[in-house]
Amino acid sequence: MITPAQNKPSSTTSSTTSSKANSAAAALYRRIWRWHFYAGFFCLPFVLTLSVSGLIYLFKPQIDQWVERPFQHLEITENRHTPQAQIDAAIASLPGSKLVSYQLPDHEAQAVVINLIVQGEQWRVYLNPYNLAVLKSLPFESQFIRQVRTFHGELLAGNIGSVLVELAGCWAIILLVTGLYLWWPRNRRGLAGILYPRWRAGGRIFWRDIHAVTGIWIAAVTLFFLISALPWTLVWGTAFKEVRQWHKPSLTQDWSSGRSAERQLAQASGEHIHHGSAPMPSPVLHQAILNQAQRLNFTSPVEISANAEGNWKISSQTQNRPKRADAVVDAQNATLLSIRQFEQKPLLDRIIGIGVAAHEGQLFGWLNQLIGVLTALGLILISISGFIMWRTRKPDGRLGAPAAFQGSEGEEFTVAVFPKPLLVTLIFLALFLPLVGISVIVLLIFERAVVTQFPGFQRWLGITN
Repeated sequence: MITPAQNKPSSTTSSTTSSKANSAAAALYRRIWRWHFYAGFFCLPFVLTLSVSGLIYLFKPQIDQWVERPFQHLEITENRHTPQAQIDAAIASLPGSKLVSYQLPDHEAQAVVINLIVQGEQWRVYLNPYNLAVLKSLPFESQFIRQVRTFHGELLAGNIGSVLVELAGCWAIILLVTGLYLWWPRNRRGLAGILYPRWRAGGRIFWRDIHAVTGIWIAAVTLFFLISALPWTLVWGTAFKEVRQWHKPSLTQDWSSGRSAERQLAQASGEHIHHGSAPMPSPVLHQAILNQAQRLNFTSPVEISANAEGNWKISSQTQNRPKRADAVVDAQNATLLSIRQFEQKPLLDRIIGIGVAAHEGQLFGWLNQLIGVLTALGLILISISGFIMWRTRKPDGRLGAPAAFQGSEGEEFTVAVFPKPLLVTLIFLALFLPLVGISVIVLLIFERAVVTQFPGFQRWLGITN
């Protein structure tokens, strides 16, 4: 006969189960902390540089307006030369150049901006339409704001820099996911250290709170910025473009995947090919074409360029992409042949266009810029606080990574104790972000083939005690 005492689980069994559960939870926390540390150690320099450069680029409209202020107040006379005469004067100032586009002035006192291409390099010419004097000419990519954009996209290091920036951006998503897991309140009471810092705590607790609380407040916007940048990247963006071409081979996109692709696009716009033969000369730009462009009332800046059929294309290049529009005008009689608004683009292109505009801080005015500024400053603060926490806990002769967890019986942590939602999230990210999956495989091979052969290196990394 079984007594009531025998029906009750023993206190020893209950204690052992609880101990194993606590051990597994502690092991999971420590492993994710280590991932967060290594990802942060790699991403921190990139996060700082991209935050600063992105912060500057948010104010592109204001910077452009300040740079071009000398060309906004020309003396107006009755002798305004024809658009074609202006183009000819610009081309004459750069022998061997070809027209890329003519930028429609916003008012009569503004200089005309004519974009040319010379030996594969795009130039920007500011010209007085009243006396045909060239006020300024410079390579398109040498503009300060273009240099900031190039640095933001590739660190001035070409495709190698572009891949590094993309890799850091992808791992920053992992950094964000693991950071949310570490921040998640478990047994803590109150909101101190969760939604606001413990200001009087001092030391490492204070910097931990600054790091975690700032991160949680900007997590959603940061994730948006990271994802909305993917279509521009070299690896992910190129693969995405190829997938789109499988569905619609004739579909064109108005954003570039990587900086080299952008330069090729600019060059191609100045060299219209006719039946695969020699470059086709641009048609004459009559005043009637400009009049038609003004009647369309597209959002500035508006560029006029020759298309492959020998007609004129009029397009808004505003950073607020939902306000962009394109039109084609007959080169002979200025008849409007076609017009396409943003709403007529494929749904995916509209989603990406909205994401690009918001990423650049131009979707909904000053508030969009303010959100971008606060996010960039938050990322800078997170980077600084993370660095301070690392320096305060880093032992001499070690990298300073969190020590590997060992349970009471020395058991190693395994993937089996991963919560399924977290495991599925990490697998999805590895598949969705190819550079993450590839880099993880490379790191695992490196760890097995190299790190395990050097115990001192393992101790320095924090893999062993």
